[in-house]
Amino acid sequence: MGSTTDVEAVRADIDATVAGRTLGAVFVETVNARPDAVALRWRGQGDWLTMTWREYANQAGRVAAGLRDLGIDRGQRVLLMLRNRPEFHVTDLACLLIGATPFSVYNSSSAEQLRYIARHSGARLAIVDSPELAERLLIVRHDLPDLAHLAIVDDPDRVAPADVIGFDHLATRPPIDWRVAAEAIAPMDPATLIYTSGTTGPPKAVMITQRNVCWTAESLLRAYDRPLIGRRVVSYLPMAHIAERMTTHYIHIHQGTEVTCCPDVRQLTNYLRDVRPQVFFTVPRVWEKAHSSIEVLAAADPGRATELHQAIELGRRKRAADVAGMALPTDVEAAWRKADGDLLSIVRVLVGLDACEVAVSAAAPIPRQIIEYFGALGVPISELYGLSESCGPLTWSAHRVKPGRTGVAIPGCEVRLAGDGEILARGGNIFSGYLDDPERTAEALDDQGWLHTGDIGEFDDEGYLRVIDRKKDLIITAGGKNISPANIESALRAEPLIGQAVVVGDAKPYLVALLTLDAEVAHAWARTRAIENACLADLARHRDVLATVERSVEAVNARLSQPERIKRFIVLPEEWQPDSAQLTATTKLKRRSVLATYAPQIEALYKSAGRDDGSVLVAHERI
Repeated sequence: MGSTTDVEAVRADIDATVAGRTLGAVFVETVNARPDAVALRWRGQGDWLTMTWREYANQAGRVAAGLRDLGIDRGQRVLLMLRNRPEFHVTDLACLLIGATPFSVYNSSSAEQLRYIARHSGARLAIVDSPELAERLLIVRHDLPDLAHLAIVDDPDRVAPADVIGFDHLATRPPIDWRVAAEAIAPMDPATLIYTSGTTGPPKAVMITQRNVCWTAESLLRAYDRPLIGRRVVSYLPMAHIAERMTTHYIHIHQGTEVTCCPDVRQLTNYLRDVRPQVFFTVPRVWEKAHSSIEVLAAADPGRATELHQAIELGRRKRAADVAGMALPTDVEAAWRKADGDLLSIVRVLVGLDACEVAVSAAAPIPRQIIEYFGALGVPISELYGLSESCGPLTWSAHRVKPGRTGVAIPGCEVRLAGDGEILARGGNIFSGYLDDPERTAEALDDQGWLHTGDIGEFDDEGYLRVIDRKKDLIITAGGKNISPANIESALRAEPLIGQAVVVGDAKPYLVALLTLDAEVAHAWARTRAIENACLADLARHRDVLATVERSVEAVNARLSQPERIKRFIVLPEEWQPDSAQLTATTKLKRRSVLATYAPQIEALYKSAGRDDGSVLVAHERI
């Protein structure tokens, strides 16, 4: 772990590097350096369409002129509810060029959620994707006195009311001089607001400045220590998610990457195969589902499955040797090369990551076996830890990965532990506060500038962080054992058939679990076993499914200490969707809501004791 003096020296160097810089200035530099390179790609009517950096700048200039014509001016806020599409990038930049503050909300937001956010932000203009999204705002528009205008991108049948502006109308003006406009942006001007997912109450609006973004980008690029200029990237997570915004918008502007817009996450696999990204950021659930899909497909051919697992074992040895800077024995190296050429490379092509140079997982814990599995396949996943309040990253080690740990502090950022193990952080990436919420700002930021994350962690002797759990989510059993449910849940989700997992046991004698099936994997698994025409609820009660899930729980238990083991579980008959009562839009668990919703099932799990032999007990009948 570097000394405080070392961190301060690096921070001072980053401070000097980004002094006076803004996203506008960086954008001008990128356009000047790469005017004819492709900036954005998207699929049109069957064909790929592109926008160069020069076209990007001119289009942003036109939209900026249109915004000014509507009276949008410096200091005003613009709500964006758009899919991953070029119009997002253009509009976000256009807002910045006129001094307005663009911010994104999740497309899954309800009318009531939109009412709260639009009122809280004082949004002057909202730009939405479709008539269906416009309707949600129109329902509550009478209660939004600040919202002067509503614009829509796609309305081919012209079903929106006459006072809803078409996006094309915004882009028909002669462009403003975007180079001159960029000079008017100041480092402490806001870059965006990030509304937190609101797992424990109304969302807070994280205020992020131009300096925050430029500082964070510089630190991340130093952490990666390799240029990303022109690298292919797929944008598919909501832009309301700070990690997506940083990866495919802010870093995109800083490094001139080529971003392909994927408007529907259900099409991600197809886009990965088409684009073959060199940079790929995602959340653990995507890695878990990819792992499960590979395993289910392999299991359909036992001989092929054995061959794959042998190849993966060779890949593990190769990856471990590379990380340690050592060479494999000649015979093992030759065996790995053959396995890689014959099978592992085919799997990388199958998942669309054969060209991937940097793969990052963040937003929630990822099971170490998933990191090891993909590393063995030749897709080197590194885990990043951070928050919206830290502009994304706090710790990350791109190249020397320790599975189960989220790397060391990013360059120039101090990360330490409080006396109770809470993770604290300080640096140029730390936000300036919550909008109009001094009380909660004071709870998060102390008078020395330390961000109190609310997470519990531990460092190893090299400064690699392990995030244990949310401070408020730790389970204390009736026997007084402190247990992290997140790590157990992460291990359960890594099992092929399990979609989501919630571990319960606070003030109880033992732990139980609520489980759901991964619908896509479960149906594929069922087809390989000639289980036909079964809905998810049927599969959740099927004796073969439950037997397989029981073996999975037992396998996880074998890696845990006695107090951490699951004694009873139930497989619920439904799948939890993002932005629901169970999950946030970024698939984080809404633990309090889950515990309240499934209180009867949890009570039933504790009505009869677990088996004395320590084995797992399934809590409902098989069919």
